[in-house]
Amino acid sequence: MPTWVLVALAAVVAVFLLAHVLRRTPSGPVRFAARPALTPGALNPDVSQATIRSTICSRGWTKTVRPPTSYTSALKLVQMRRYGFAGGPGDYQEDHFISLELGGAPTDPKNLWPERRPRANQVDSIENDLNAQVCSGQLSLAEAQRREAEIKWGEG
Repeated sequence: MPTWVLVALAAVVAVFLLAHVLRRTPSGPVRFAARPALTPGALNPDVSQATIRSTICSRGWTKTVRPPTSYTSALKLVQMRRYGFAGGPGDYQEDHFISLELGGAPTDPKNLWPERRPRANQVDSIENDLNAQVCSGQLSLAEAQRREAEIKWGEG
């Protein structure tokens, strides 16, 4: 990966970390939001602005990279403990921080986290909308990833 891409990604992550620290409810941080220290996100190296037509904009592509539930279910239990989340596994969806639809790494634990239901279902439609904007040329891939991270670190 070119150095400028890594520098740009590091800058985006730094901005989000700062935004996450500064964004708080009156009672403190959003309880079920992703935490940068536990879930910093990770990208799929096969997805870039140049490859979106053959990857994320190709119908059915995410099915080819989605990890099996046996992997995500076991990881969810570990991550629920790390986050200190109460409730059972059914209360959460092991979700991709940077969604597969936006080029997130499929199996990297840094890109997976236990997202609280029903919020997880609400965010799915946001992810689909961002994907549609990238594929139509309205948004760059990097901008869509930035917006998705902002939502998940800020609101869960």
